[in-house]
Amino acid sequence: MPEMDLYLDHELAKLPRKPPDSASAPVKKAYSEAVSNAVARALSAALHDRGLHHTRPTQPGTLDRSGAERRMSGGIGAKKVDVTWATEESGLILGVSIKSINFRDGRSNNFQKNLTNRRGDMLFEAVTLHRRFPYAVLGGLFFLDEGASTDGTSKRKSTLLNTHARLQLFTGRSDPAGREEQYEHLYIVLLGSSEETLSLRAYAVGIPDKVVDFDTILDRLVEAVALRNPDFYEAIDGRLKSIRT
Repeated sequence: MPEMDLYLDHELAKLPRKPPDSASAPVKKAYSEAVSNAVARALSAALHDRGLHHTRPTQPGTLDRSGAERRMSGGIGAKKVDVTWATEESGLILGVSIKSINFRDGRSNNFQKNLTNRRGDMLFEAVTLHRRFPYAVLGGLFFLDEGASTDGTSKRKSTLLNTHARLQLFTGRSDPAGREEQYEHLYIVLLGSSEETLSLRAYAVGIPDKVVDFDTILDRLVEAVALRNPDFYEAIDGRLKSIRT
């Protein structure tokens, strides 16, 4: 099994059973937060093992009492970021934002109700971080329930395809002088859950017909970090190595 899948399986196995779509808003919010926290822990652990030491979040007591996600000073306000790697010398080097829509709207019977709001949250995060740290590499993971791939009708595309269309303008930031609201790498992840298993399928935004494995996602993030910091790091086989001078 690929490395990142092991981390994800370990953390997602701790999730409570997914509530029904008819559950109260606080119950559904708590579940969505649990999903984001589980993915953040898995990503952080995998990045740590790839050479990005002291990535947050981490286990309590590893770096400080809580080990929680880091609150970063941004260009237009402070912002909690799901996964971060920062150093005293450079500030924020890598950040990953995790957003999700896990429940079907009772009125429309699709997953699109909060799509615009979640996109706005992600773009605000990118702007405030890139404005203060233009060389920072930002990755985004937008989780959708797997039902979002089949909730289309004869009059409207599925939520999955609409999400690709609405996010495509905001990925592929290859230049530190580029648009602040863009992410360096942005992905949509379909999350399937049942009483027995959880399944994940990731797609690079704008490429809805090709599944990307999570180790490839991490490879791309690590390579982008090395490219932005060539005097300090290099990427070798998906792992970040310090350059000794």
